[in-house]
Amino acid sequence: HRYEFNNLYLEQYENGGLIFSGRSVDGLVEAIEYSEHPWFFASQFHPEFTSNPRDAHPIFLSYIKKITELKGN
Repeated sequence: HRYEFNNLYLEQYENGGLIFSGRSVDGLVEAIEYSEHPWFFASQFHPEFTSNPRDAHPIFLSYIKKITELKGN
């Protein structure tokens, strides 16, 4: 099963602050960010499938980095 973003609403969501930062070769939305949040990311793909305990996917590293910055450590 696969959910898809309806591109008919793309402009409305962009006007609300969403950034469509990833698309498939056939134009489907694959990644979304939100400009009003310090770290918001949603994806249709599965970055966890390309991670392992010694080599995390850059998305996870970015998340941990932002948490550390926000906590002041």
